[in-house]
Amino acid sequence: MMVRNRRLVLPELLDVLAPTDTRAVRSRRDLQRVHRAMGTLSILRRAIDKCRLARPPTHILELGAGDGTVLLRLARTLRPRWPGVSLTVLDLHDLLTPRTRDGYRELGWNLRVLRMDALAWAQERHPQRYDLCVTTLFLHHFDAEALGSLMAAIASCSNAFVACEPRRDIAAKLGSRLVGMLGANAVTRADAITSVEAGFVGQELSAIWPRARGDWSTRETWAPPFTHRFTAVRASAQAGGQP
Repeated sequence: MMVRNRRLVLPELLDVLAPTDTRAVRSRRDLQRVHRAMGTLSILRRAIDKCRLARPPTHILELGAGDGTVLLRLARTLRPRWPGVSLTVLDLHDLLTPRTRDGYRELGWNLRVLRMDALAWAQERHPQRYDLCVTTLFLHHFDAEALGSLMAAIASCSNAFVACEPRRDIAAKLGSRLVGMLGANAVTRADAITSVEAGFVGQELSAIWPRARGDWSTRETWAPPFTHRFTAVRASAQAGGQP
């Protein structure tokens, strides 16, 4: 089985459907099962641990937050280690249900929903500083030029960044064709294949990361079975780092 050497970034069906379209609603539920099958929560948790942050983050930004359930699951596993977090979730649409909002409230997290296009956000000035920025299954939507703009903005306003993306390899390509076994609908099945074609391998994200904006430590690895994981941390934000 051949794997495409270069990324192929194409529109995904979920991105062009209206948020209230029944196919989109169903696909977002599918994605919760896909995240569980990919082990996203444990991969994200390990990636954050490996950042070795000097102190628990109090200001967190999630880009491409979707329905907000992945980070809520993470927040619950971190209780009570991360108290009183101010969380900003950015997405083109506000897809958080009242139940999800209540979940953050019960944890004592202050939730702010920012409805806007990520590339428009990247062009703005960012007086707010974030201890941690996270994203899952989001960066693969952008070509190299757009990624450069987005990652420059992330580096300008955060001390650490963790991303979990599709892996562009044979295993993920096969897995993308099997998501129907999870009960996924036609939208999710098609988008899974498109996502892997736009995924990452090697050090593709590290090559784009704007190191000139600070003393950064980056790490880019395969996280079995299907995830490509990228982390970037300022030296000053790490335990034992310089102030």
